[in-house]
Amino acid sequence: MADHTQQSIVVGADVDAIMAVIADFDAYPEWVTAAREVTVLERDTAGRAQRVRFELDAGVLTDTYVLAYDWAPDGTAVSWVLESSDLQRGQRGSYQLDQQVPGSTKVTYTLTVDLLIPMISQLKRRAEKAITDAALHDLKKRVEG
Repeated sequence: MADHTQQSIVVGADVDAIMAVIADFDAYPEWVTAAREVTVLERDTAGRAQRVRFELDAGVLTDTYVLAYDWAPDGTAVSWVLESSDLQRGQRGSYQLDQQVPGSTKVTYTLTVDLLIPMISQLKRRAEKAITDAALHDLKKRVEG
């Protein structure tokens, strides 16, 4: 899983408001297009999700998987790794939030997915790019909405 996809977008909000939306997994089915059901399985002592189960339906692909989350102490980043999945061998991802000026934050999304089924690397990268692009635009719409 050496290759990864990374994209950024500027969101018209401060870091804490954006991170609050990212951390609100219960609301994902309201704004994440492919999210059929999202369940927090375990929380840390601060109440942040540590393990989350996703049921995604992206049309041609459906998957149920569990991600383990690691939250940056300063509230500017979150990363995750795959624990289990029906279709994936591995997944690593992160959101990095960098305050530009008050009311404006650069959000960088990094994603690497390794599927159990063989896929041409060019198609895999295209799929990762589509996922990161949709995630960033959906997040921006939700935060600024």
